[in-house]
Amino acid sequence: MHPRRKFIRNAALASAAAVASPSFGFSILHPELQPEDTIIGHGEFTYKVNRGWAKISANTNPLINCHEMVQDSKGRLILLGDHTHNNILIFDQSGNLLDSWGHAYPGGHGLTLSKEGGEDFLWIVDCGYYQDKYGAGKAQSGQVIKTDLTGRIIFSIGHPRTIGIYKDDERFQPTETAVAPNGDLYVADGYGSDYIIQYNSKGQYIRHFGGRNNANKEHNLVNAHGVVVDTRDPKNPVLICTSREENCFKVFSLDGKYIKRIDLPGLYVCRPVMDGQNLYAGVCWSKDAAGNRQGDSGFVTILDANNKVVSNPGGTAPVYKNGVLQPSLALSNRVFHHGHDVCVDNDKNVYVCQWNANHSTPVKLTRV
Repeated sequence: MHPRRKFIRNAALASAAAVASPSFGFSILHPELQPEDTIIGHGEFTYKVNRGWAKISANTNPLINCHEMVQDSKGRLILLGDHTHNNILIFDQSGNLLDSWGHAYPGGHGLTLSKEGGEDFLWIVDCGYYQDKYGAGKAQSGQVIKTDLTGRIIFSIGHPRTIGIYKDDERFQPTETAVAPNGDLYVADGYGSDYIIQYNSKGQYIRHFGGRNNANKEHNLVNAHGVVVDTRDPKNPVLICTSREENCFKVFSLDGKYIKRIDLPGLYVCRPVMDGQNLYAGVCWSKDAAGNRQGDSGFVTILDANNKVVSNPGGTAPVYKNGVLQPSLALSNRVFHHGHDVCVDNDKNVYVCQWNANHSTPVKLTRV
């Protein structure tokens, strides 16, 4: 550990000891949530909680759900939400709002950054589910759009039915994208038919795989909520796909061949996020000790280079018995509502975007 980080970590842990009594402070939004400056996480992945990072007002920049966040080449943090007053919010690392745009994505859900010729681009996924002005849930066909960082649309991906790869009764409600080193695009149809659809960099169809009706059930995906290209082995990049209802990630080759699964018992994980040799994910829900799914039971999980869980910020410490991960639980004094996504900045701080969290802004976890 870097000496400066070690000093900060030890000082923060000492400070946390003063507040880590059986009775924690209160959040205006959720009474049982732990207070600011609480230290969470395990091992080398511990963090100080900062709920007030984003310096915006609900009157001028309203939020419904903070769905996903990425960091661009300039270090700016770009947030996608589903309020059409400002689907995209762009912050500096201190939480100051730099820009906002986007009024056409009521189901704004997935956000991926790609780099081409030294320029950053965004892949925005509108999943098709949204809330009307009365708070009622609505559904329409999903869409995938490529834009530059100012919101200028480059092109969009049409409904798979238009090119004959979906049947009339197969729904398209995409949730996420991932971009391979060669520019190929993978679209996860996580709220629709659970396929992963592969296109080239121009949006031309190559293949699709996953879904729910494979002869070998291990090849199925159930709520394919997220997808990422894992380049930790640069000679053998693979695709990590979320199968949220199965509490696992599934690993495929870049041409769609099933390889293995990474079990995360009790954790309803969202998209996998790569940072160096580590894999991060928001946990939208977790199960209780009796094995029942709980509401408002999200946290963050972090895996190492061998896909072993090493920290659960906001949850209990990971435990392995005979090499098998045991179920992890949300802390009884909750830190989060629902962990929908994480963004790891260039200082290894983590920003947690939440679904269904009382219109709250992302929680910053400062690495200590």
